[in-house]
Amino acid sequence: MIKEIDHIGIAVNNLEEAISIYTDILGLESKGAEKIEEQKIILATILVGGIKIELLQSTHPDGAIGKFIKKKGEGVHHIAFIVENIDESLKKLTAKGVNLIDEKARFGAGGAKIAFIHPKDMKGVLIELVERAKGK
Repeated sequence: MIKEIDHIGIAVNNLEEAISIYTDILGLESKGAEKIEEQKIILATILVGGIKIELLQSTHPDGAIGKFIKKKGEGVHHIAFIVENIDESLKKLTAKGVNLIDEKARFGAGGAKIAFIHPKDMKGVLIELVERAKGK
């Protein structure tokens, strides 16, 4: 089911400041920002070898990232894994009794299909499943 790590999501209050830390201080490459209205976020992608770091800034206090920062502060929000077929993966997880935040896949950054597993079933870690179009 799981193929590899896709990205690590980090919740931040100030996207430009966070980008500067990763690019100017750590010397990593930013691939630009993308606004995702449905998720109430702006995200910037930072490349580290074959792994992406997604810096996530809330556009609304009632969005998931805004609520996360209010409750826990800035920091690691989730780990995302690539799956080949997200719909099949969700069916398998449901059959195993895993608590899902998303019972059906939705669209995320770059048009990927995404779904989240509840952190209660993952020892406190929010897990995102990602299915990308072939070649992306």
